[in-house]
Amino acid sequence: MTDPKNMASDRKTLVEEGTQFKGSLSSNCPIEVKGRIEGDVTAPALSVALGGAVHGKVKVGEIRSQGELAGEFDADIVVLSGTIKDNTVIRAKSLEVKLTSANSKMQVIFGECELEVGGEQPQADVAARPSDRPKPGVSVRPKTESVPPPDANGAV
Repeated sequence: MTDPKNMASDRKTLVEEGTQFKGSLSSNCPIEVKGRIEGDVTAPALSVALGGAVHGKVKVGEIRSQGELAGEFDADIVVLSGTIKDNTVIRAKSLEVKLTSANSKMQVIFGECELEVGGEQPQADVAARPSDRPKPGVSVRPKTESVPPPDANGAV
């Protein structure tokens, strides 16, 4: 017989391949997306499979995505190895980007997106450096660099 206590830990909300959901989705258990969600999402965790997509405003404890993300994402832990669309905002305490490629060329490109990683900067630090203040309407985030693919000998 199956133990009901173990079944509770295996529960998840599944958006299966071929399914499109538009609207607000809130769950007390992790959400796994193999299809497509457009809208607001709230859950303890969100997993987006390869071929899956989430577009909208998301607030979860953890995001693991091999699929496509677009919109505004707030999470404690974010692990990315999929596609992030332009004008996407990701706020996280921890961000991990996994480089994977079928043709052995690896590249990280951050285009029109906003990344906020770590805790809030104390207001006193910002006030102490008026010369470092951004111009009105300009968003300042940690600098990121693209990594070129290695050549045939493995050199970068």
